Amino acid sequence: MEMLAEQLGMSEFEQNVLLLCAAQDLDTRIASLCARAQDDPQKPFPTFALAFALFDEPAWEALAPERPLRYWRLLDIHQPAAQALTASALRADERIVNYLKGLNYLDDRLSPFFSPLEQVSGSAALGEAQEKQVDFILRGWHQAAGPLPAVQLVGPDPLSKQLVAFHVATQLNRRLYRLNTELLPAAPLELEMLARLWQRECRLLPLALYSDAEELGGPEMERSGPLSRFLSRSDGIFFIGVREFNPRLGRAQQAVDVTKPAATEQQATWAAALGPEAGDAPARLAAQFNLNLPSIEILASLAQTEAKSHGQPLDAAAWDVCRIGERPRLDALAQRLEPKVTWDDLVLPKAESDLLRQIAAQAAQRNQVYHDWGFDRKMNRGFGISALFAGESGTGKTMAAEVIASELRLNLYRIDLSQVVNKYIGETEKNLRRLFDAAEDGGAILFFDEADALFGKRSEVKDSHDRYANIEINYLLQRMESYRGLAILATNRKTALDQAFLRRLRFIVNFYFPAVADRRRLWSKAFLQHDAGKGLPAPPLGPLDYDRLSALNLTGGHIHNVALNAAFMAAHLGTAITMPLILDAARAEFRKLDRPINETEFKWSNLVTTAAASGPGGVAKNGIPVPA
Repeated sequence: MEMLAEQLGMSEFEQNVLLLCAAQDLDTRIASLCARAQDDPQKPFPTFALAFALFDEPAWEALAPERPLRYWRLLDIHQPAAQALTASALRADERIVNYLKGLNYLDDRLSPFFSPLEQVSGSAALGEAQEKQVDFILRGWHQAAGPLPAVQLVGPDPLSKQLVAFHVATQLNRRLYRLNTELLPAAPLELEMLARLWQRECRLLPLALYSDAEELGGPEMERSGPLSRFLSRSDGIFFIGVREFNPRLGRAQQAVDVTKPAATEQQATWAAALGPEAGDAPARLAAQFNLNLPSIEILASLAQTEAKSHGQPLDAAAWDVCRIGERPRLDALAQRLEPKVTWDDLVLPKAESDLLRQIAAQAAQRNQVYHDWGFDRKMNRGFGISALFAGESGTGKTMAAEVIASELRLNLYRIDLSQVVNKYIGETEKNLRRLFDAAEDGGAILFFDEADALFGKRSEVKDSHDRYANIEINYLLQRMESYRGLAILATNRKTALDQAFLRRLRFIVNFYFPAVADRRRLWSKAFLQHDAGKGLPAPPLGPLDYDRLSALNLTGGHIHNVALNAAFMAAHLGTAITMPLILDAARAEFRKLDRPINETEFKWSNLVTTAAASGPGGVAKNGIPVPA
């Protein structure tokens, strides 16, 4: 009781009132004694009037809303509308009664809003920069006069911010709790009650609070009202995890940028967690994936388990678990493409093919050039690679991106503009920020298909819509420059792109309409003959005239469509894939493209030149059925 009075500033009379009310839970005889003392059997409970009659030196101010009994909600007052406050029934708050008994725990009413942040305590590792941030916060608080300022932990990685907050709270012998800002009530009375109870708990328990407000910043600042009111009505040790600094929160603020550990620290953690069997894997993993130290320890343990259970090399297992582990964040923001093609499947002129191989080589050797050779010392922009694939539809832009992803063994994500572009102001930038941050941490390749829709030219500002559209493009320009991974833009309207984008691109690969020789190679690969040579299934083929097929002016994508449609026609007829079927499918493709059709190009009279003399419906010498 003495501790409670000291923490909450209670007078002796207020202590006696509280003890009178708490006595009901300590002795069953108190209720009857209260009724006798008030000479009313209908009042087996304490009242302020009874307290005034019982105790020495009563003070009317004890009933004031700003005094401890009512301000800290130490008493539950049952006051019907027509009853005076002094005659109303009083009962000590359950949390306070248990505190007087020696049971000190967090109030049950706070449990839906606050939860212990203990999941980070098992991972006590901090990077060098994060340790400096912990010391900076502690020095600032030691020098503070009056209430401690709330600390805004700014950055894209929630776990790193929670680790910093946890270490600060640990050095202050505080238990760290987490508040999800989205759960804060909007009603002022409910929010006031919540803030008052948390403020009371901070006096009864050694607590610190981490507020999860990742989306409150920049365009989301207008939604920070409940958190701002909560902070202004509370005191104690507060950490606020935000993406961007928010000056509109209702307390004195101290902003600290929390970054992930440097690549050298990540590499050292990988090496320690994987052991000597990893070889040069730690350097490659730290160069490609930007992870915090607890995540590295978890993924390294998982990689060792995978390597033992599947007989896989440890470095390959570690690479795969990193690549797979980062997928869930991006799967909700973009469409993942599973690469199924290799360099052998790509049909391009030598110059363009060599340029694609150069892109893959730069992405693979980025860490060696930038960090090991010191080129990063004179660079203040992003260390990523951006490329533009320009060419009409069907010329192989998407396939080229898949080939690079397959070569580098990285996730490839095609950006769905319908999920990125939003009519509400600021939402597009927020979606792009999430996308780039998730891709950067997971080392993914971003593929912006139809990029001219998102990276178009900035227009003259005539109204607010033009201004905000230009802001979105400006944000894209900055984010593309700072992105540390590989971003590929694909368009069939190169001239529609903003010139500022073209200046910032490191590679521009033009995908031209395939020449006759290239079309012949595309036709030969369209029917999976190269897969049949590897023992893989392939469709039954009749005699095909590839020279005749290569004369058709079609891109690789359209050739694939024709081959696929011809295969379905053959399956329906129960025959092999023959020239007449392919030409029929090609005729349909030309009609789809609104191209003029010369019927002489689609006629095929020599159907069975290699067939046996068995006639229609028989079997050719090569075992392929001849259509009737």
